[in-house]
Amino acid sequence: MVSIALEVTCSFVTWLFLYACCCCWNRGRSYEWSCRLVTLLHGVIVTCLSGYAVLLDGPWPLTHAGSPNTALQIHVLSLTLGYFIFDLGWCLYFQTEGDLMLLHHMLSICGMIMVLGLGKSATEVNAVVFVSEITNPLLQTRWFLREMGCYHTPLGDIVDFFFVSLFLVLRIGGGALIMYAMVTSPDPSWLLKAGGLAMYLVSLGFMVEICRFVRRKMTKKNISWTRLRSGDAPVKTNGHLTAH
Repeated sequence: MVSIALEVTCSFVTWLFLYACCCCWNRGRSYEWSCRLVTLLHGVIVTCLSGYAVLLDGPWPLTHAGSPNTALQIHVLSLTLGYFIFDLGWCLYFQTEGDLMLLHHMLSICGMIMVLGLGKSATEVNAVVFVSEITNPLLQTRWFLREMGCYHTPLGDIVDFFFVSLFLVLRIGGGALIMYAMVTSPDPSWLLKAGGLAMYLVSLGFMVEICRFVRRKMTKKNISWTRLRSGDAPVKTNGHLTAH
């Protein structure tokens, strides 16, 4: 347990150091820019590691919920736990996130601490990390595109499409399968089952926000297409928009 605590501490210090480096390299940018760079890096690394642990290294979470933790699973969760502690501290200090995101972070931290302490159930928690973090790089890409003024482009539409699709298929659909396997298995702790259900409810809360976003975006698209078809769209003359 001491070695795991040391590993988590090293993870936290590493993410904090990377954040400090990003702040030094991007002096002309906001602190959020640097934090999201760290978040993007974490999302890519943890998605690859947790995906390998789930899909290749095993055991399969839908059939082995509550099984003893493997060395790889411990490393992945320690790395992720250190990041979540860093990010929760950053969010609380700068007060950039709402209650739903803060609840997500706190539940994640408590769940990973419990699993690392019990020595079992990292299989299903690691799977939850995978289906949750796989959309994170796309989420950060959306933010960077918006900051650079490139969001309202075909590239922004492509990123939005894959973000929404992966969220609904993996985080909601895949998450439901993982939760079912966890709840119906006799091996995981009842407290972990309750925490898993709470995490899934948080994901459903995010889904509601995403559905609202999709509705707003499609409404704007439909209005734009209607104007184009009716000839009400502004006409470009020599690269400039003419007034109506």
